[in-house]
Amino acid sequence: MEDLEKLVISRRLRVPIGSVGTGTGQGPQQWGQVAARQLDVALLSVGFTCSAPLLERLSNLRGETVIDLGVRILAAVRTLVGDHVEHNAYFLDFPKNVPDTLEFWAALLRGAMLDPAALDPAAVERLRRSSGPSALNLLALPGYGRYQHTYADLLAAHAELIPLAGDRVTVLDLGGSLESETRELYLSLAGSTVPLPAEDLAALRMLAASCAAEPDSIPVRENRAVINEARLAGGRPLLVDTVTDVLRLACAASGGDVTLAAPTRFRSFRRAERRALLQALDAIASPAKLGDVPSHREQWKRLGERLHPHEYPQFPQAAHVFEAARGARRVSSLGSRVEAALAQGRTGEAVDLLQNAPGALLRRLDHLLRTRTAATAPASVLEPVLEAAEKAAASASGRVLLSLREHLTNRLIPAPGRVFINRNGRAWATDDQRPPLAGDVVTRVAAILDAEITRRLPAPGRLIVDPEMLDVALPLSAKAVTPGLGMLPRGSLTRVDGELLRFFVHWRQAERRTDYDLSALMLDGSYGAPEHISWTNYGNDFAQYSGDLTQAPDGASEFIDIRLAQATKPIIIPQVNIFAGEAFDEAAEAFFGYMTRDADQEGLPFEPRTVRMKSDLRGAGRVALPLAFLRGDDGGWRVKWLHLYLKGHLGFNQVEGNRVTTALLVRSIVERDHLRVRHLVDLLRAKPQTGDHTTYIGLQTPADLPPGARVYTPATLHELIPG
Repeated sequence: MEDLEKLVISRRLRVPIGSVGTGTGQGPQQWGQVAARQLDVALLSVGFTCSAPLLERLSNLRGETVIDLGVRILAAVRTLVGDHVEHNAYFLDFPKNVPDTLEFWAALLRGAMLDPAALDPAAVERLRRSSGPSALNLLALPGYGRYQHTYADLLAAHAELIPLAGDRVTVLDLGGSLESETRELYLSLAGSTVPLPAEDLAALRMLAASCAAEPDSIPVRENRAVINEARLAGGRPLLVDTVTDVLRLACAASGGDVTLAAPTRFRSFRRAERRALLQALDAIASPAKLGDVPSHREQWKRLGERLHPHEYPQFPQAAHVFEAARGARRVSSLGSRVEAALAQGRTGEAVDLLQNAPGALLRRLDHLLRTRTAATAPASVLEPVLEAAEKAAASASGRVLLSLREHLTNRLIPAPGRVFINRNGRAWATDDQRPPLAGDVVTRVAAILDAEITRRLPAPGRLIVDPEMLDVALPLSAKAVTPGLGMLPRGSLTRVDGELLRFFVHWRQAERRTDYDLSALMLDGSYGAPEHISWTNYGNDFAQYSGDLTQAPDGASEFIDIRLAQATKPIIIPQVNIFAGEAFDEAAEAFFGYMTRDADQEGLPFEPRTVRMKSDLRGAGRVALPLAFLRGDDGGWRVKWLHLYLKGHLGFNQVEGNRVTTALLVRSIVERDHLRVRHLVDLLRAKPQTGDHTTYIGLQTPADLPPGARVYTPATLHELIPG
């Protein structure tokens, strides 16, 4: 139950209380009210506060109930902001008294020469690089890469933070019962029209096991697999309509990857489970649907070894699936037939094949328009393709419509490069060699898409929009966005307030020595003239590094300060490089974030109430690029959300080695015209303002909304994407 409570608090910023604690809170010292105020003060120290209804509800509980609940609330929000660990810094006085890079290395060498233990032949040998007898490994110098003081020493060396009005204060709202809150969260995640990140899929799995509610629809296949896992365990009917749904379910039930991107080691299924899976497969394995099998041939073979379909002759259609996987039954997928037709210039045949797969047709529309005839041909020549697209738009998912709308907008603008980003945020770029599309063709398709999207959007009633929300990108895929504090979709733009920008990374190794390096790449307005801050360059005229830590058995933190008013580069890109050891998703813990402060604020290197963004690091990439900070023509700074990972090397990744790739990727993302909330707001305002309800779209939920208002914040923005 505590896990569910923590999930609701961290995902929705709501405290589920319901009928908890039946006391009146009255007594000689009104202990309930005192405990509620003490909790609110404790929350303020980490940048949170109770809403008026929440504070009133807490005040009417028994004091001991408030204390017990407050301990759990504080634990949840401290983890959310990154304050659940001790953030020590390598240099005790950071950001003051940090030595020059060369001075620091010279001091270490001098100390090593004066240390008798360091002069021992064995110690000297440890300092030598394998490349030659005359070279020394400076990273192995005594004292390098390890804290030379305790966290208590750090506390004593820094003055208290000066609280300012600009510090972050995140409001925690009063929730209903834990049952109602978990049900609402479950239905929101289950009914999401966009793919969820791995963390939300894990949350959905936990919620599905405890919630009996039935979602109206489950558009995303991965979500369906997770819910089917709970239904299989409970002996309930399965929700499947393709053979791949059954494969995803088998992966989910085996603790594998429901996205099918990675192979799953299937477990041994109980007889009842084998029967349920084969029965579901038999009901849907028509000849037309067998074409999906070759895409995952090897996984089907492995699953067949666990299900033993030959023991169930009553399910002959299910047996055909495994025959197709083994090659005993010849089938061809829709994709292969379309590719063959396009390769031979038979665009009309390809369009005909795609008529029954509207989503696939729209995803291939750019290719169809380019292969039909010359790119500059008038729309009349492309009429068959455009008519097919218009029909497909009426049936395709809203996410496909919006994705195509964004894609076509950017086809009219010459791009510096073509960026490919997979489901894990791994990114790479190449030259864009596609011929342009005719402007009138793009205009017509955009009008078709906007009309269909507008039709599906709900009537807004009284529409209220926070202007800060307009530049938030629509979450057309959330897979690479790790949940956390202040997280926004890739391509979003938000203002940066404050004079001092401070990046931080914290990690704790699980089994092996692990060295992460926080760095910052700085570029001019044309994405050139690179400059960096890292363990090889501690500072410049406007930036300062906190010092390099090379292992983290008990956790380690690194920081970079940027004095924005003095910055001579208008583009600043923080990154986290894995120099040695465990990957982000192998470490016991790894997260990144940034703080903003005013120049006269003191405080510790990490102050939770100044944290604007924090999220976990994960993924197979060895270099993380979470954000880019951009200075506008007005001198103000904004942050562009990237959520990117570079493949990097197995070890020794440094900012100097990836600056060209980073510059190209960031430029491609920054200059891309992402579809933002502004676009949907314009479409909503074009609809008739019918109904007496209120629709609010903003970064946080205000306190004065009327009852029954529809609220869309970053946590629930996926609910605004039409189905």
